Amino acid sequence: MYYYEVALLKSPLSNLTYQSEKEIDKGSKVLVKIQQRKSLNEAVIIKEVEKPSFKCTDISEIFNEFYDERMLQVAHFVSQYYVCSLGEALSVYHTFNKDISENHKEIKFDSKIILSAQQEKAKEFLEQKKQALLFANTGAGKTEVYIKIIEEHLNANKQAILLMPEISLTPQMQKRLEKVFDKSVAIWHSKITKKKKDEILKGLQEGSIKLIAGARSALFLPYSNLGVIVVDEEHDESYKSDSKPRFHTKDLCIYIAKKYDIQLVLGSATVSASSFHKIPFFRLDETYHITKKTYSFDDSDSNLSAKIINKIANTIKSGNQVIVFLPTRANFKYQICTSCGKSVECPYCSVSMSLHKNDLALKCHYCGYAQQIPESCPSCHHGIIHNLRVGTAQIEEELKEIFPEKIVKRFDRDKIKTNNQLKTILNEFNKGEIDILVGTQMLSKGHDYHNVKLAVVLGIDSVLNMNSYKSREKALSLLIQISGRSGRKGEGEVIIQTKNEEFFNHYLNESNYQEFLESELEFRQELYPPFLKMAKLTFSHANGLKIKDELDSYVHFLKQNKDIEVVGFGQSPIFKMANKYRYEIILRSSNVKALLTALHSIQTPNVSVDMDTIY
Repeated sequence: MYYYEVALLKSPLSNLTYQSEKEIDKGSKVLVKIQQRKSLNEAVIIKEVEKPSFKCTDISEIFNEFYDERMLQVAHFVSQYYVCSLGEALSVYHTFNKDISENHKEIKFDSKIILSAQQEKAKEFLEQKKQALLFANTGAGKTEVYIKIIEEHLNANKQAILLMPEISLTPQMQKRLEKVFDKSVAIWHSKITKKKKDEILKGLQEGSIKLIAGARSALFLPYSNLGVIVVDEEHDESYKSDSKPRFHTKDLCIYIAKKYDIQLVLGSATVSASSFHKIPFFRLDETYHITKKTYSFDDSDSNLSAKIINKIANTIKSGNQVIVFLPTRANFKYQICTSCGKSVECPYCSVSMSLHKNDLALKCHYCGYAQQIPESCPSCHHGIIHNLRVGTAQIEEELKEIFPEKIVKRFDRDKIKTNNQLKTILNEFNKGEIDILVGTQMLSKGHDYHNVKLAVVLGIDSVLNMNSYKSREKALSLLIQISGRSGRKGEGEVIIQTKNEEFFNHYLNESNYQEFLESELEFRQELYPPFLKMAKLTFSHANGLKIKDELDSYVHFLKQNKDIEVVGFGQSPIFKMANKYRYEIILRSSNVKALLTALHSIQTPNVSVDMDTIY
């Protein structure tokens, strides 16, 4: 009889011991029975162990799928650093299959891309440093540099990963990659079908697919011969996982590249302060098309001021297109009573409901609860509901009224739910069939709009005033990214509705972004990352008193630790979510080991840990 320690996939439980009459390889995927559960659980063989003193259950089934040594090592790091079980860390991976035989045929690629002298210097720098940052202005041609680097690795019979924020996986980028790498490239993201995923996994393991371009999950596929990882728009927060394990894809790429001697290229026009501080960079500031960009500001309180309407009218009149950005979806974010001043909250979450006029409903963007629009205030029963903080749907509606002859469309998660919808709307816009495109952050992510001469930015102050040490960086980065979509060729104009003109005006020019990063790092010294490590503990339970007591006992426990600082604790900004009460503790420390030891010592099922928290 053989005895094995196994990690239970997707389970928070610690590793358990099982027995088998057959010898099983380390990393094999198996099925096991857990006491008091009807269904069987998928698990992974971690190691063979001595016969224990207690009675063991048999392993029920052995699959042909397996995790290789590298996957097991990285998962171990994830479980230690991001504070989760080994089974939860392994569950992000797609396995190898023993039935698929590898056949890495050599294929030679020729992109026919001729780099400029500056781009060539950038490429040499990135290759020399092994792990480096390409700090490139919008329109400087960083994609060409990526393609040349990837091409060299593929020609050396290696595999490559190109990571992008999910919504940046545009048809444009797909076409460019397929033009060079043909059938050797596959696109990977959450919207592709299971059948397509299986095809890609088979092609990757066989060796016919050599390059994967995709969102953060593309990092966790079965690579056997990885040569380079490229992380485009490395500043983007969608690289941070919002569910357990709460890893940061970019940081994980840095770890993997260093540990396994893989080339790593990070790239962005608005690089993050932490990457700028930690990683050697090359400044690529020449652009293909000379763009004259003018910025103007508007501090009015109306949704669309006369100044903004005027600018839009003139731009459309001259046969050009307009993009309008807002950080908020729906019609309105808040509904406030004019009599008692209370907002209409979700009954299960302590957040304001958002107004969706088309659906004649108020919806909660956190738990999905929807209700009819009330005729009067649910709190005082007689006050009139007033709408505050405008969203994309409302601006779309108002623009349609102001410009009835023109085509106005919306570009946000309520409207774009599939890859085909994304392709369709981008296609229509680039063909000139849409005059004004209204959208959220999706607008800013890597799309090329050829005929946009005006970008209107609304609601940027709500990003600047977010509850985050990164709010200044996020607001400015977002503004530069949106501005970069206007006037790709020739002249472009950006009008910004803000009460903080002085801050934005000073740093808006891309050449000033470096100055901003330097002053931001100065401000964060001894307080925030990248100089210190921060973690957030969120306690949640349906019983508010019980969870408050649990929070208090852990605050007391953590305050005894001299190596970590309890920065703050109390109710979460969203106190109630999906009918559970939420409290949080913010910790920081210059001693990573001490912080992780403290986090691993917290033994309660009611807590979620966010290491390297953004908020």
